[in-house]
Amino acid sequence: SIAILLYLVRKFKTPDHWYPSDLQKRARVDEYLSWQHVNIRGKGSKLFLTKVLLPLLTGQPLPPEKLEGVTEELNVVLKQFEEKFLQDKPFIAGSEISLADLVALVELMQPVGAGYNLFEERPKLAEWRRRVEEAVGKQLFQEAHEGILNAKNL
Repeated sequence: SIAILLYLVRKFKTPDHWYPSDLQKRARVDEYLSWQHVNIRGKGSKLFLTKVLLPLLTGQPLPPEKLEGVTEELNVVLKQFEEKFLQDKPFIAGSEISLADLVALVELMQPVGAGYNLFEERPKLAEWRRRVEEAVGKQLFQEAHEGILNAKNL
């Protein structure tokens, strides 16, 4: 949860870039963390549930029109994310990775785990993903997402 992440940042006095002391940068992080719940998380999770879990639970394939609608909802918020939060910056809060970037990419991995490569036709998003993975460490990133990336094989 966001509350737990903020608690950990404060308790363990993590490097400033994760949750910047600069008020404008912190406001960008807070803005994203508040926005993402019903947008990136909401739409990404919905696609994952619709494409992976519902067919698994019901044993029935998903009607294509249902999946199209859910995918379109996610595409709308991805466009908003690129335009409003990424703009032309390397990371959400500026030139360094922050908690906002980490939370964003973790949430976006759910649709990827469902087999929807949302980075494929979005070069700005793909380049941002590459930067976040490099900042965290590619091996750690892959280990952290191993379960979700194999979910479609259930």
